[in-house]
Amino acid sequence: MAAGMLATTPLLAKQAEKKEYGGPNVVLIRFGGGARRRESIDPQHSYSRFLCNELAARGTLFKNMIVDLVDFKARAGEKLDPKLNVDTSHAQGTLYLILGKYEKFKDRSGKFLSENFELKVPTLFEYFRSAYDVPPEQTLIINNENRPAEEYFTFSNHMRFGLDYKAETLSLFRFKLHLYDQQLANPNLSDVERKKVTKAKQDLVKQLDPAQKNHDQQGPAIHRFWDDWRAYYGDTGFVNERGDQLLTDLALRGLRQLRPRLMMINYTDCDYVHWGIKSHYTDAIRIMDRGIRQLVQFVEHDEFYRDNTIFCIVPDCGRDNNPLADVPFQHHFGSRSSREIFALFFGRGVPKGTVVDQPVHQIQVAATLGQLMGFKTEHTEGPALEAAIA
Repeated sequence: MAAGMLATTPLLAKQAEKKEYGGPNVVLIRFGGGARRRESIDPQHSYSRFLCNELAARGTLFKNMIVDLVDFKARAGEKLDPKLNVDTSHAQGTLYLILGKYEKFKDRSGKFLSENFELKVPTLFEYFRSAYDVPPEQTLIINNENRPAEEYFTFSNHMRFGLDYKAETLSLFRFKLHLYDQQLANPNLSDVERKKVTKAKQDLVKQLDPAQKNHDQQGPAIHRFWDDWRAYYGDTGFVNERGDQLLTDLALRGLRQLRPRLMMINYTDCDYVHWGIKSHYTDAIRIMDRGIRQLVQFVEHDEFYRDNTIFCIVPDCGRDNNPLADVPFQHHFGSRSSREIFALFFGRGVPKGTVVDQPVHQIQVAATLGQLMGFKTEHTEGPALEAAIA
């Protein structure tokens, strides 16, 4: 299939092969923006006390997860030039998690720092929806509005999967698109306001991947979600929370209203440490920890999710030092600590009180969640983490 083309499948023919899903719900939390083990799971230094002191004992903790293609190949008996190792960053780390495959992703346009990546193998969402009769709004990604490229991590260009099995996205980016359409549909909007709103929408649409922006329509259930959001918070954007606390709010509302069976939350506030202020990083870890507590408490008290949900908490990447400037906690230089992360699984079907010290790989998360949920992930490269499966 040519680059930029979107894969679709004969949906009616595939529908008969699907069955009702009766397995556990999954909440995959990207402990995002790049977080080291030291500030996350080290009891002596952690800023994530709920995760470190309470949740870790309730599941299986992989203390030595890494993001390293060279090491992965070496364990298979192959040698790879270290210069060809994969990047340690947010979009890439997210894709390693949902694709189960290391890859050197390239922007379609070739623009510097642009991350409009083409997904050549299926995502977890596509595997799940191709196997079970689950509507798109029950597979959700919760995104930060400042990362529009990640809006399209909901489906791949694989010829057997693709758009028919995509997930839905909740983000302020999506809400703004919905809001502008609703405002433009108002016949009483003045010409001056109509011009202003049209310009705002055009500026937003420019941020979308040109190869896919004509395939970004959300379904009726998501539009009802945004109508409720607008009724509660209004149009200004100054009332609702911002940053990762906003993502927690979106996730909680999504759980209540849409009842997703598979949800991924892409936290990202840690990355504000690029401004050079250490507290941006440590405060972000506290905010994520508080969000995780809220999500766990909701699940524990909700009849639909209680005793039938698995959480997986895993960073997109670690952190390292900037060799060119005195700026703490960077991640773009490929050092050892930028490749050192962790993963915690807990919930239905996951052993409790287990700690795994042996090295494992970030790409093994996808196969593990597939096995826990009961669907095949035939294009993943890392085997499932058996220690996380009872």
